[in-house]
Amino acid sequence: MLIALPDGSRREIILDEARIEDILKQLGLNPEEVIVAKNGKIVPEEETAGGSDELKIVRFVHGG
Repeated sequence: MLIALPDGSRREIILDEARIEDILKQLGLNPEEVIVAKNGKIVPEEETAGGSDELKIVRFVHGG
């Protein structure tokens, strides 16, 4: 699985299937601070990913 991280780097990991929330935690990312696109479509943390999937992780910033 190919993962594009918020800092612009890319990482490839071998994984059969896991919940996106668990993948984020494994990468040291807080699921509440990022948005994940799987194969070009924004998906919830409960979605699973693995194999040849591509994830793009974007950190969002909010303020007021």
